Amino acid sequence: MSTVRVEFSAEQLAEVRRLQGLYPDPRAALLPVLHMAQDTFGHVSLEAEEYVATLFNLSPAHVHEVVTFYTLYFQQPKGRHVVAVCHNLSCHLAGAPRIIEHLKQRLGVPVGETTDDGRITLQSVECLCACEHAPMMQVDDRYEFDLTPEKVDRILVRLQ
Repeated sequence: MSTVRVEFSAEQLAEVRRLQGLYPDPRAALLPVLHMAQDTFGHVSLEAEEYVATLFNLSPAHVHEVVTFYTLYFQQPKGRHVVAVCHNLSCHLAGAPRIIEHLKQRLGVPVGETTDDGRITLQSVECLCACEHAPMMQVDDRYEFDLTPEKVDRILVRLQ
């Protein structure tokens, strides 16, 4: 079993130090450095968490707590597209559970997983800030509002 070496380039390490220098407490740069790790390694693996922890003199557990708190960090390789359905109160009451179930059936994966072809990662997330257009979801960097199963099907066709 081969493992991918988790290490930033010299240029990336310089950027980490620059980011840390922007704040009175260097730990404030943790989020952008985690984004750098995700962009570099494809996702934030446990090895990447441990590596980033060493750059901040933090415990790997602390970094893991940050990674698992935010939905923008992926612990496994993500799909080419990320479909994130809001499950907060307004969306829930307006039908988000039905939309999530429809997506699970159409994609053939549970929430938090990626389709076998690597095309779509399905997420269920907290508020996406458009309660007046519930239920809603974010597809990559685009927001989709007032969802119905039929509208979801049309959106999925665009992702092919």
